[in-house]
Amino acid sequence: MSVVEGLPFADNKKKYIVETLDPILEEMVSDVLTDLPDDPNAFMISWLCKRCGQTPGTGKQGLQERNTALKRELNNLKEAVQEAGSAIKASAGAADADAASDEEDDDDECDEIPESMKKPDSQMTKARASVSAEAYGQWNQKKAFTPPVHPKSDEQKQRLMTTLNKSFMFACLESNDMTSIVLAMKEVPLATGEKVIQEGDDGDFLFVIEKGELDCVKKIDGADKVVKTCSTGDVFGELALLYNCPRAATVVAKESCVCWQLDRETFNHIVKDAASKKRVRYENFLKKVTILATIDAYDRSQIADALVPEVFKKGDIIVKQDEPGDKFYIVEEGALYATKGVDRVMDYGAGDYFGELALLRNQPRAASVVVESDEAKILTMSRMSFSKMLGPLTNLLAGKQYN
Repeated sequence: MSVVEGLPFADNKKKYIVETLDPILEEMVSDVLTDLPDDPNAFMISWLCKRCGQTPGTGKQGLQERNTALKRELNNLKEAVQEAGSAIKASAGAADADAASDEEDDDDECDEIPESMKKPDSQMTKARASVSAEAYGQWNQKKAFTPPVHPKSDEQKQRLMTTLNKSFMFACLESNDMTSIVLAMKEVPLATGEKVIQEGDDGDFLFVIEKGELDCVKKIDGADKVVKTCSTGDVFGELALLYNCPRAATVVAKESCVCWQLDRETFNHIVKDAASKKRVRYENFLKKVTILATIDAYDRSQIADALVPEVFKKGDIIVKQDEPGDKFYIVEEGALYATKGVDRVMDYGAGDYFGELALLRNQPRAASVVVESDEAKILTMSRMSFSKMLGPLTNLLAGKQYN
């Protein structure tokens, strides 16, 4: 159910809150709570500036002019939150005196509040801020949620788990979240030519393909054209859930297919929430990684989003000497050691990293890395993400001797 359902707003304002305002505010509040800055206003101004792809005080605008523009943008966001908060209070019958007076009928004779009953301006300002904070909390609070359960055989669960692990959207879920998703999904067999999604319709489900192919068809210049073909492991229908928008294309089974269907509410509560929790957990961990201590909160959040967790058991060889390397590794939990030939040359623990030299120098691994503890949790980053996000740290990263 939409967080703005029931609010006395026009549809275009509800859409703006859901699609534009709420994601920005949630992300900004998360970063503020992560860093707990002494000057929240300055932090949020800097945050908004970075989100726009600019550095505070640079570019064509001077520092004062840029800060003024950012403050105006921040105030606009605050005012939008206050508007939503006032609407919630009004709908609950708890609107303040100003809101009540604005809504009076034309024939009401009490058009003004007597001077003796008016509050000082200072108190009025404080009351408004308090209402806004309370309303924002009501607006954004998460409701208790229990995902649906569709009984499955062990064989079906295993098949579905294998399929979900092929999808980037689900592959990084924690084991308990993955279990909830598996149980919540419903098997949908499709015959050749069967239509699953109609372009322009509202969407309440996404689908993951276990077997077969489906065509995505859009009407272009009055004619139906296949713009994409989805196959095993692909996800379709997620855009309508992510952005609360109509279906972007019609999807038709190209052959006999087996798909798994997931409802909007389960997706929002588990998959989207899991991504948010993962970011906060990884950001807090990355603060303890020495080499990343100089990176600001925004860049750290980008790195957190790019990390993929992997679990290894005792004796597993994570990287092997002389083999090519395409990943960067950070140890989240566990103990590991590096060997060069028969010699043990280095030990690794939580917060240590390895694998960067093979990426920086485009050369084979200089040593093997083996898991020594019973289990090790490792955060990995692809070569592309590594080059893009850690490029500025090249000189520091290149100072090591192995891997």
